[in-house]
Amino acid sequence: MTVLDLPDPAATAAFGAAIAARLRAGDVVALEGGLGAGKTTLARAIVSALGYASEVPSPTFTILETYDPPAVRLPVVHADFYRLEHPDEAAELGLEDYRAGAALIAEWPDHAGGFAHEPACLVIALENAGAGRRAIVHPGTDWLGRGPWT
Repeated sequence: MTVLDLPDPAATAAFGAAIAARLRAGDVVALEGGLGAGKTTLARAIVSALGYASEVPSPTFTILETYDPPAVRLPVVHADFYRLEHPDEAAELGLEDYRAGAALIAEWPDHAGGFAHEPACLVIALENAGAGRRAIVHPGTDWLGRGPWT
């Protein structure tokens, strides 16, 4: 576990860019934290750093947003599972099909059953800290030695 201070939006964007630079197909970035903790802000920073030049919408209502090359360096699925009432609903959405060959950025991962058990899962718990945020990073074994926090 590593704790990082993200005192301002620039620090969050830099953290997102560092994750994006190391992101591979099959990875999961599981973003945890309460409402307003910065999950969507960090997800947007990652997608933007992967090369997406347009606005990155929040998938709060669509649940899943997909991004494919050449708009991004690798296929990525940005999911917001907040509205799921049961983890089985993630399967009903066809999540595994979307994940095939793509990286997954998951907000509210516990609502989809969680991903922390996967070796390629990078769990980041975000919390408010003064005017900024704090990120508590728990890398899965596939992330060990790969992150900017090591």
